[in-house]
Amino acid sequence: MIRFTLVADGSSDRALVPVLVWLLREHFGNIPIHREFADLRRLLNPPGKLDDRIAKSIELYPCDMLFVHRDAERETMDKREAEIRESLGRSPIDKALPVVCVVPVRMQEAWLLIDQSALRKAAGNPRGRRPLQVPDPKTLEGLPNPKQTLHELLRQASELHGRRLKRFNRDVRTRVYRVAQEIGDFGPLRGLRAFQRLERRVVAIRQSGVLPVLDDVR
Repeated sequence: MIRFTLVADGSSDRALVPVLVWLLREHFGNIPIHREFADLRRLLNPPGKLDDRIAKSIELYPCDMLFVHRDAERETMDKREAEIRESLGRSPIDKALPVVCVVPVRMQEAWLLIDQSALRKAAGNPRGRRPLQVPDPKTLEGLPNPKQTLHELLRQASELHGRRLKRFNRDVRTRVYRVAQEIGDFGPLRGLRAFQRLERRVVAIRQSGVLPVLDDVR
């Protein structure tokens, strides 16, 4: 079994969990995976600083592999990774623990804009016929506001109007995780710089031999 914990910016980043599970399956085979999303908001005194959040996450959700997410937004991937590494250096965690930085360009929502079927299912309208202008995967890192694009596509996919659309709008954020769950293949993301970097980190950990790998993995 591989146990991993994801330390993220906010609750919406839970949508990264299916992406990470898919990536581990690609490189570690069909090994049992126990995943934890470190949601610290319900704590009496939730930590604010990233190094404190990392430490508390490891304390509450022990793991064999740690993923730490920060959206790049207006910064470079290198700068965000450096910030994560600095926080890790201040955290009292085992230095031998494999850690992977997850830094999508702009926002993690961009990684969910690859599957029309998943959007329709998440919107509750799997047989919808309204055309959806899903961006070309190669352009995802250039989108100015992926979250807005994703929410708008979910609204379009619902094909709702009037009061029903208003109710849908109040619930649209909860459907983002459903999109991620419905995507069966995140391979189209391999054309993106940020995803390539993420996958290289996972491959490096696999090659290090610190985690178990099934013999039949390619």
